Amino acid sequence: MKENRLYFLDAVRCFAILMMLQGHFIDGLLHASYKSSEYTAFNIWNGLRGNTAPLFFTVTGLVILFLLKKAETKGNQNLRIKKGFKRGASLILIGYSLRIPVFSWLLGHFDSYFLVIDVLQIIGISVILLNGFYAVLKTQTKLLTLLLTAIGTFIFVSEPLYRNLALPQVPDVIVNYITTENGSLFTLLPWFGFVTYGAVLGIIFHKFQSKTHFKTIAISSFLIGGLCLSIASSEVLSLIYNITQIELFQSVAFYNYLFIRLGNVLFIFGIFYALESYLKHPLILKLGNSTLSIYVVHFIILYGSYTGFGLFRYGRNSLEPWSAVLGALAFISLVCLIVVYEDKIKAFLNINIRKAWNFIKLKSIYRIRLHRS
Repeated sequence: MKENRLYFLDAVRCFAILMMLQGHFIDGLLHASYKSSEYTAFNIWNGLRGNTAPLFFTVTGLVILFLLKKAETKGNQNLRIKKGFKRGASLILIGYSLRIPVFSWLLGHFDSYFLVIDVLQIIGISVILLNGFYAVLKTQTKLLTLLLTAIGTFIFVSEPLYRNLALPQVPDVIVNYITTENGSLFTLLPWFGFVTYGAVLGIIFHKFQSKTHFKTIAISSFLIGGLCLSIASSEVLSLIYNITQIELFQSVAFYNYLFIRLGNVLFIFGIFYALESYLKHPLILKLGNSTLSIYVVHFIILYGSYTGFGLFRYGRNSLEPWSAVLGALAFISLVCLIVVYEDKIKAFLNINIRKAWNFIKLKSIYRIRLHRS
């Protein structure tokens, strides 16, 4: 039986998570005076960094629908749907927990900042939504494909309508998923659009992956389609405006970061898919399948989640460029080492915590007996 695992996606996820690590480190610790469009290096870095989130969201949609369709052929899609709902809920809870100010709460200081939304909550709710769409339309693949494509296109084209949306009367726990007015870094709109386009790709991969020459066609389509979206989508939107005189298309064309980013994602997919046979190294696969662990570990070290002590607290906007680059490399290495040896670290901690607990119990018993005597 032909193997149908998409190894290139593991490599893409590995690449994206490493880009995220260096991006968060440099953005948080590089001195503010160097974060200027006057510096060519910063412009290049900032442009490349902007592809990280679109990659994550597109891959998320692709993997979810690919696995759902794969489960469908095995007859256990309902189990996969239930697993998807649980996975989505757990991502949302982890996302909130990472921002809980533990020590402030212990001191009785409470605020609503921990309700701001980050990438995990949006991925979590996207997982739930995709599983819901699939559960309703699992027997109508063509309709599901059209619906997801329509949703993604509508979200991208209507971006000017919700770009500066404010909903002051809506509770924070809801509005934070919709607008950035309270400090949310990610919102359902527009990021769910990337997820839906990825989901369409997942359906296509499952249906045609085993076909002759599919890989060659897919690579060519990714590269050519990606370049067309990146280079020509603004012109196409302007042309649509000239024909229809609908100002929404002109507004999108003037600030067309979504279709351009989607084009960049497709182009990256094409490169990694073309190099797939060279990207099956165990370390790449390990990191690509450990993105959640990497995200949590990096959040704890960089932002001080759960502990209150992180690099961001003590070194924010303090590093010179070369110090930031070297620091980012060290940070990436540390986080990856922790994740790669996660099982051994857990075993070591469990053994030593148990030893310490047993020692404390023995000490307590000894003191009680000594006191009684």
